[in-house]
Amino acid sequence: MDRLQKVIAQAGIASRRNAEKLIEDGKVKVNGTTVTELGTKVSPSDEIEVNGVPIEKEAPVYFLFYKPSAVISSVKDEKGRKVVTDYFPEIEQRLFPIGRLDYDTSGLLLLTNDGEFANLLMHPKYKVEKHYIVKTKGIPSKQDINQLALGVRLEDGKTAPAKVRLKSLEKKKQTAIVEITIHEGKNRQVRRMFDAIGFPVQKLKRERYGLLDLKGLNPGEFRPLTPHEIKQLRTLAVT
Repeated sequence: MDRLQKVIAQAGIASRRNAEKLIEDGKVKVNGTTVTELGTKVSPSDEIEVNGVPIEKEAPVYFLFYKPSAVISSVKDEKGRKVVTDYFPEIEQRLFPIGRLDYDTSGLLLLTNDGEFANLLMHPKYKVEKHYIVKTKGIPSKQDINQLALGVRLEDGKTAPAKVRLKSLEKKKQTAIVEITIHEGKNRQVRRMFDAIGFPVQKLKRERYGLLDLKGLNPGEFRPLTPHEIKQLRTLAVT
């Protein structure tokens, strides 16, 4: 038996908080009866409707995907461009990405059908580290690197402290490779951070997410997360 709001969240209908509001507003039925009590528990055999539509109770699935560049982190695109779910044609569950990587950014992306798990990892109060490799136009100085590490002011606020290291540079081409680890998820954050210090990003790749990495995968490939990895991510998000 699970709490009703948890089942709704796991079905990807809404976050748990929004699921609670749906219940309180009388928009959820269990076996044809409207339920407004948040403590209600349901079994796998119960029929649940949200706004008159039965929810699909799928077994939760979790995948680690190596997103290529020039792919949209979405389930569909109005312009007909390739989206991440195009790489999962044989997966029957309704997948969606946890967060996003920009169109021109490659690297590690998680996909699931578990809305509660996704909201847990994306919630701004939790701190799952994300590690990126950045190729910059121009060579940042030690002072520039320190500025990134301390936080830079963007239009939606100052970024939190980050771990930053200049990995290599090419003086002739005037480019550099920089490693940066952040735990926030602002829109296009890494690119905007480097723009803010005057070194635009030429290439961007997310290499790690929490304890996960891309080992053994090529662009466009994926693998299921192990139960241990799922447990680790849940623990990491709330500590």
